[in-house]
Amino acid sequence: MRRFYQVIWEAHDKSAIPPLLHPEFTFRGSLGQRKQGHRGFVEYVDMVHQALGDYRCSIQEMVEEDNKVFAKVMFGGIHKGTLLGYEASGKRVEWIGCALFAFDGDLISDLWVLGDLRSLAQQLERNKLGAAR
Repeated sequence: MRRFYQVIWEAHDKSAIPPLLHPEFTFRGSLGQRKQGHRGFVEYVDMVHQALGDYRCSIQEMVEEDNKVFAKVMFGGIHKGTLLGYEASGKRVEWIGCALFAFDGDLISDLWVLGDLRSLAQQLERNKLGAAR
């Protein structure tokens, strides 16, 4: 799970997807999109990286039970492209979220992420208003 965030997300190394994710991987992202399979997930990763530079995912807590892991994660990056309808501000944004991973053997088979989008939208709005002044 740590490699998932460090390699796929932070290093933006999509070659790590096949060794970490089940071919039938299902995903519901923090930004509300649903994706299936490696190709669908790549679309989501690329979309996030187009909107946020220096993207970081900091695991704050983890709980494991059977084939599932729950994590509390801080997400963030430099707002460099359109995100939630807001044009790039060049400012850092961050939001807290939680992720529920399910595993099939050693591979992640499902991931459901819920993020504090209200906090993110408030930051984006403040950045927009600050740039307008």
